[in-house]
Amino acid sequence: MSDFKKGVLRVVKLVPYGKVISYGQVALYVGIPRAARQVGWTLNQLKEGEKVPWWRVVNNFGRISIKGSNFSAAQQRDLLIKEGVEVSEDLTFEIDKYRFMPDKNLIKELGLDQNYLEMISKHIRYSKYFR
Repeated sequence: MSDFKKGVLRVVKLVPYGKVISYGQVALYVGIPRAARQVGWTLNQLKEGEKVPWWRVVNNFGRISIKGSNFSAAQQRDLLIKEGVEVSEDLTFEIDKYRFMPDKNLIKELGLDQNYLEMISKHIRYSKYFR
């Protein structure tokens, strides 16, 4: 298994019940900020029964956008609703209400370089905990 895939699975497993994270956020926390699509591809390769809460990963606009996967948008919606996320029939929701924001200790545990964190915190609106 590649380091990238290990990183993706590790980050997704950190997302708590009732919270969501965007594909781009996962990529940032893995240390490769422009790898949102690769995060999606990694999650699409999961096998049935793997203990990874894939349904908590959504697009950055607050929409379920799962495609070409073993899982469906309806499954993802149902799983998020069971966790208390209010998802509309059109698969949208208020992402900022449910967005997972790791605290400074978790950011440190992820082992991200301080220079990297300073660089991305200037450009990413949901990076307030990076500073």
